[in-house]
Amino acid sequence: MSPDTPSPARQHAVAACGNPGVVEGPLQGYHHETYVFPLAGEAGAAAATRWKCREPRAGLLWFDRRCFDSEEQLLTALSGRITSIPGITEFGGLRLQRFIEGRTLGALSKSGRPIPGPLLRQVVGLFRELVEVTPETLVVKRRCEAGDRPESGDTNGFLERLVRFTEENVYLSNLDAFATLFEDVGVDGDTFSHLRKHVSGLTERPFCLLHADLHRENFIVDPVQRLWTIDWELAMLGDPLYDLATHLYLMRYPEWQARRLTSQWVRTVEEVRPGSSNGWQHDLRLLMDYKKAQSVFTDVIRAALSLGPEPGPGRRQVSRTGAKLHRILAEAAVPLGVESVPAPDRIARALVRWRRTHGETGTGARTDP
Repeated sequence: MSPDTPSPARQHAVAACGNPGVVEGPLQGYHHETYVFPLAGEAGAAAATRWKCREPRAGLLWFDRRCFDSEEQLLTALSGRITSIPGITEFGGLRLQRFIEGRTLGALSKSGRPIPGPLLRQVVGLFRELVEVTPETLVVKRRCEAGDRPESGDTNGFLERLVRFTEENVYLSNLDAFATLFEDVGVDGDTFSHLRKHVSGLTERPFCLLHADLHRENFIVDPVQRLWTIDWELAMLGDPLYDLATHLYLMRYPEWQARRLTSQWVRTVEEVRPGSSNGWQHDLRLLMDYKKAQSVFTDVIRAALSLGPEPGPGRRQVSRTGAKLHRILAEAAVPLGVESVPAPDRIARALVRWRRTHGETGTGARTDP
């Protein structure tokens, strides 16, 4: 495609809008090239609804197991069951998501800081609605084969599939490019044996719908303080406690607010589906340990790629990246069986060595979704 030729996503947006001048984008986002616009005939109208048109970015790594064939199909199926999610409309054969006007929760309250009580209550309300959506009542086309879906309640089978995905699709699939870097930071194939042993023995819980990516940038606060949930692409059916563990890990609440949310979550899911919090006192820690371990493999690859080719980053960026990976490795040392976490400067030197070897020849990293 010529540099002057509009991308397919922009072409679709302009066709749906009819006025290139009011198409906004591309918006900031890792996985997709996204444009926002009103539909044809609505531009300039008071409080016109705007819609999103997006296409996957080429050559990106996907590090998460995906369950449903289409986010738009899922959102359509959830209409009337989950409140405060984007609506869907069709135009010219395209399914468009409504663009939620507002600010991300991350823009209002940065990672590590508490969120206001009214917004926290809306987060709990979302979990209430999620646990009400059971595998039997959600009819949406799925990506995975029927034989690769654990039975409801099989929390150990559910987590094993996540561990296996990380091992096969993140670690092994990218080993040719990143083997030396993984070794330099202290992880190898044996770490998955340690991880499996560490997280084994979960209590059974009935499965429900999980968003599986509830972080601050996936919540939008609108002008009237209503909390909307976006980006359902990683949603799946599985262990409800996994959704809480993922949320706590990604949100980085202050400890006191994490405890408050957890107690409210337990009370809420038990009101809706008794047994949904079974064993949480023991299992929540293990599921969060899995998230810490998963982050090591994904963040090592992302950190290396973020340095880019020659002439490369400055010493300050490399030092910051080494310090960040040191913190991530230290958090995951126990579940991965890592006895000694390399110092930040040693990790930084390993990143520089890797960049010198791979910066000009390409990484060979797997980019399949």
